[in-house]
Amino acid sequence: MDRPRLLPASGTLVAVVGPSGAGKDTLMAIAVAHFADHDDVHFVQRVITRACDAGGEDHKSVSEAEFEDLRASGGFAVDWDAHGLRYGIPAAVHEKLSLGHLVIANGSRSVLGHFKQAFRTLQVINITARPEILASRLEARGRESREDILKRLARGSLEIRGDYDVVTIDNSGAVGDAGHALIVALEEARNRDRLSA
Repeated sequence: MDRPRLLPASGTLVAVVGPSGAGKDTLMAIAVAHFADHDDVHFVQRVITRACDAGGEDHKSVSEAEFEDLRASGGFAVDWDAHGLRYGIPAAVHEKLSLGHLVIANGSRSVLGHFKQAFRTLQVINITARPEILASRLEARGRESREDILKRLARGSLEIRGDYDVVTIDNSGAVGDAGHALIVALEEARNRDRLSA
């Protein structure tokens, strides 16, 4: 995760972040469907050292060695390690940004500083939900007890700290409402790019 580069670009990179259970993948799927016919809006397929059939987001699965080869050859705009896995945003996103396009990536709150270094114009969309909602969703996955989940949530913060342009969307209620809010936020970013082009 070193040597990020700022390249000339008039487009915006939108990093969608939020805690487990907030519903990022669900909301992004709604946005993908909405913008399907827009040639200037691109959703990034992350490169992850995780099996392609492991569930969750649509991603490009690579081995540790393949990931390291990509990293060493400058194949990532940003990359990071988390939860025993490695994640990368392909460097090809810079080509889309240089055209003034809107690029949306599933990011991570812990590495927003690296995103800010790598992208000239960064918008952060923070997907949240009330702690009890997060706990219920995570409990339904069956990986942790509710007590352990609540303790972990109590230790963390749902806020974004730092000098970022942040839009926060609460996904505690109807998913359609939060999906609409995400679409509106992305449309606003897209319109800003058009005005600045």
